[in-house]
Amino acid sequence: MSHPWSRRLLRYLLLGIAAFVLASLALVMFFRVVPVFGSMVMVERKVEAWIDGESLDIRQAWMPWERLSDNAKLAVIAAEDQKFPDHNGFDFGQLRQAIAAWQSGDSLRGASTISQQTAKNLFLWTGRDWLRKGLEAWFTVLIETLWTKQRILEVYLNIVEWDSGVFGLEAAAQHYFGVSADQLSIAQASRLAAILPAPRERSAARPSSATLQRSQWIQRQMRQLGGTAYLERL
Repeated sequence: MSHPWSRRLLRYLLLGIAAFVLASLALVMFFRVVPVFGSMVMVERKVEAWIDGESLDIRQAWMPWERLSDNAKLAVIAAEDQKFPDHNGFDFGQLRQAIAAWQSGDSLRGASTISQQTAKNLFLWTGRDWLRKGLEAWFTVLIETLWTKQRILEVYLNIVEWDSGVFGLEAAAQHYFGVSADQLSIAQASRLAAILPAPRERSAARPSSATLQRSQWIQRQMRQLGGTAYLERL
């Protein structure tokens, strides 16, 4: 016979899980239609700056899908997740390759899709701990189920970090090139996509030789995908 305290504990646990599921569903449904003007990564950066005794101004401005450069949309897909229109949030092929490379002695590289990165940036914190990865998987399933692919990419481009305090495509375009998010050329868009693995360590305006090489590779991938006509698949 179970003790009363164990039944109460189980009841509280189930209530907590139910509350979390309902709250996360409500958040995802809310951001399905409402412009996103902040993210948990932005909060994390502000807290980090405060702990270090520094001041950090967050620059971010929401731009709807139509005001985001098609060149940038395609460049980010080409650089980060070429199977984005086809998968359900997870690229298991890339994940297997990353694990195999790690087991062979290489450093563990990321295999996150754009959907996973959107979930992480919007709702969670940075890092590689298992709790965060589990929550990332949960929110990825939710946004893949409840949002369109266009919405996922739209939110990602509006909240992704591109430099210290610079978030979203509009702020990045202004910061690096002095243009708006809908005016980015192919070269500018590919440079922005090229610095995404380490945006606070690289510059799209003053690219290193490695960044330039990656930018040129991204442009080749954009052409191989069929140019901006590829976006019609979203």
